[in-house]
Amino acid sequence: MKAAGIVVEYNPFHNGHLHHAFQSRIESGADVLVAVMSGQFLQRGEPAFADKWARTEMALASGVDIVIELPYVYATAQASDFAKGAIALLSAIGCESFCFGSEQGSIEPFLRTYGLLESKRAVYEQKIHEAVQTGISYPKALNEAYTSLTENGAGYADLKQPNNILGYHYIEAAKKMASPIRPLTIQRIAANYHDPIDKELTIASATGIRQAFFEGGSMEEIAKYMPEASISILKEFTEAHQGFGSWERFYPLLRYSILRERPSRLNRFAEVTEGIENLIYEAAKKETEFEGFISRVKSKRFTRTRVQRMLTHIYTGFTWEELRSFEKPAYMRLLGMTTKGKQYLNQQKKNIGLPLISRAADLTDPMGKLDIHASSMYLLGIGAMDVKKEFTTPPRYFG
Repeated sequence: MKAAGIVVEYNPFHNGHLHHAFQSRIESGADVLVAVMSGQFLQRGEPAFADKWARTEMALASGVDIVIELPYVYATAQASDFAKGAIALLSAIGCESFCFGSEQGSIEPFLRTYGLLESKRAVYEQKIHEAVQTGISYPKALNEAYTSLTENGAGYADLKQPNNILGYHYIEAAKKMASPIRPLTIQRIAANYHDPIDKELTIASATGIRQAFFEGGSMEEIAKYMPEASISILKEFTEAHQGFGSWERFYPLLRYSILRERPSRLNRFAEVTEGIENLIYEAAKKETEFEGFISRVKSKRFTRTRVQRMLTHIYTGFTWEELRSFEKPAYMRLLGMTTKGKQYLNQQKKNIGLPLISRAADLTDPMGKLDIHASSMYLLGIGAMDVKKEFTTPPRYFG
């Protein structure tokens, strides 16, 4: 059996994701589709809309055969480290290819871009350093350095686009770890990453769907943008937890976490740097709502995404010391599978490059213990009665 991999968050699973899964299987010619999915906290520094088990069920009901969890240390990291963790797991489970959605829609510009940046790595990094020194954000510095190397940009990937940026880093990760896994891409259709919902379409971005719901929408209003199974699973989730995950909901606990620490202690948490801990502390003292708080902290230099990743680490208690202690994934956590996925795992069990773990009790590695702790903090934030759900929930199975 041939397997293809995809890297996902499914926050939540919508019709665009359904298209991606379907086309990935076609483009790769794979028998089995493996998704590496972020757990309870996401790459843009946010708590997930629904927990990882609900999102796993959505995926298995809509074309994915195996869901494995991207550990917290990678799921909440900047794009290059996010990609390293994901590609390492897809390689270890035996995927012959991986397929990502992109605004570009063609793989050749990404490969050409990788060749260019590797051949001019020293010049590229120097230009990034010089741009950062002017006070702009790191993502903007990357783009300015890249633009200066590609001149008119013809034939290269447009790295101003969010999916293209991740796609480039997936390819970079695979090349640098000498993985034989083959990169593929499909065109992102209908809605861009940040677009609000368009009532004339049946595909919307996850950002647009969440925004519509939090601005007073109902499940019925967002139903046309999602598979029926996703709507059913989300209804069950919101009934159980009286709503969905968001920083607005988590803010009282986050605020307490910040105010409990003095600024001199806040800077021990991962990604908190350059004195921003003082601004975070003062904003938390003054603001009772999350949007007011984040507006005081974010800036041209510290983007909302970058600040939110800091806040995630403050909330979960993840330190610089812990961040620097991890080099690569030490295990593979199985969140769910279909009958076909189970067949593939049985076929591959002697060839899988990392321990395949299905029970939280077996996560004795420090990286695994961090995942358990982060999950408990997420469950606390959504008001779960039992924060030990990590130990009582088996891998989801879709027959």
